[in-house]
Amino acid sequence: MADFRARLDTLSPAARGHLAMLAFSMLVAGSFSMGGMVANDIAPVALNAVRFLMAALLVGLIGLASGTVRRGDRRAPWRYLILGALFATYFVTMFEGLKTAPPVSTAAMFTLTPVMSAGFGWLLLRQVTSRFMGVALAIGAAGAIWVIFRADMDALLAFQIGRGEAIFFWGVVAHAIYPVAVRGLNRGEHPIGMTFGMLVAGTLVLFLYGAGDLAATDWGGLPVMVWVVIGYTSVFAGAATFTLLPYAAMRLPSAKVMAYTYLVPSWVILWELALGNGAPRALVLAGVVLTIVSLVMLLKER
Repeated sequence: MADFRARLDTLSPAARGHLAMLAFSMLVAGSFSMGGMVANDIAPVALNAVRFLMAALLVGLIGLASGTVRRGDRRAPWRYLILGALFATYFVTMFEGLKTAPPVSTAAMFTLTPVMSAGFGWLLLRQVTSRFMGVALAIGAAGAIWVIFRADMDALLAFQIGRGEAIFFWGVVAHAIYPVAVRGLNRGEHPIGMTFGMLVAGTLVLFLYGAGDLAATDWGGLPVMVWVVIGYTSVFAGAATFTLLPYAAMRLPSAKVMAYTYLVPSWVILWELALGNGAPRALVLAGVVLTIVSLVMLLKER
């Protein structure tokens, strides 16, 4: 461990940022593959209420220990309710969509986030996207759409999107609004402090909205894999990614941070193979290749 930290210290700040986002995209991808394994074993709202609570406790402890959660962060708590509701919508619709949609397909839907964020950034904050970046986003979106429609041209022309993908689409919209909302609502809070406020608010929203599902869940009779997924999504796909993202954002341009979203479907394919779920057919992989092309273009963006 000490040797790894010593090697990490020799890397440039930009290299450490890229390493953080590589880990971020891998951990996020795992939530799609692992979530797909238990999506039908527990109500999505109940699962996410517990994982939000666990993530809030973990981030809160980190924030208190590091001094990044401060008393003044409690100003205007309505801001955290907005952010918490957005993130809760994203995660609940993801698990709801995974009941019927393949993990690779939902991960491809997730890669629509950057192009949507660019649109919301212009609409709400008048942020302008360069022409080069616009082309890269368009290529990535094209690849994502090809995977979402499972390389079926007839389904694409008829716009026959699966039920799971249609549900998760609204979660992707919420996720795309989230970074724009964070920028607009931040009043000088540290990223960890704002994340803690969001998680606490999201926990409150989910416990109130999902009270019926929480009461109806047989917590003692849940399969062990459900608890594994709750733990994974709370610690690795939750608290860890919330830490990695602001870490990378302090060392890389936003375009490069955003670019790693396009690596998620490729990671999901590797997760699916590792979990013994097989790989998608070759034609679908063409769409994944396009998302990787978009990633390379965005990494080259100056």
